[in-house]
Amino acid sequence: MIKYCDYSIVFQEIPDEVTLAVNISCCPNLCHGCHSPWLREDHGEPLTHESLHALINRYSGEITCICFMGGDGDPYNIESLSLYAKDSFPEIKTAWYSGRDTLAVNVKPASFNYIKLGAYIEELGGLKSKNTNQRMYKITSGGEMEDITNKFHK
Repeated sequence: MIKYCDYSIVFQEIPDEVTLAVNISCCPNLCHGCHSPWLREDHGEPLTHESLHALINRYSGEITCICFMGGDGDPYNIESLSLYAKDSFPEIKTAWYSGRDTLAVNVKPASFNYIKLGAYIEELGGLKSKNTNQRMYKITSGGEMEDITNKFHK
């Protein structure tokens, strides 16, 4: 079961989007220097289709995207939540920040509009660093992953 700890409206995680970032707990990745180590713990409220619907509805008209920040412990549930959001709110884009280097087997990129892949490696920095190993992808209408990481570099 996916649980979320908190959420906030953010402007930097997804280029050109006003994003409702939902922090998912039970992160299995143990990235050294992680900026959100509390997300490794099992706490928070269940993130179900119903609770996701209520969250998006609450900020309808204010956000253009919802981003699942984590969820690597249950990627198929994250995909299901994204598909539910896309179906229920076609005007809202969906995104996933994964700490894995590749998508889980059978997770389809087209289930999202954006996907960030890559563990946080402190020496390489996050998406804003030109040396980062992390990659942000915009998913094309054909389901291809277009690397847009350079949009984070100033």
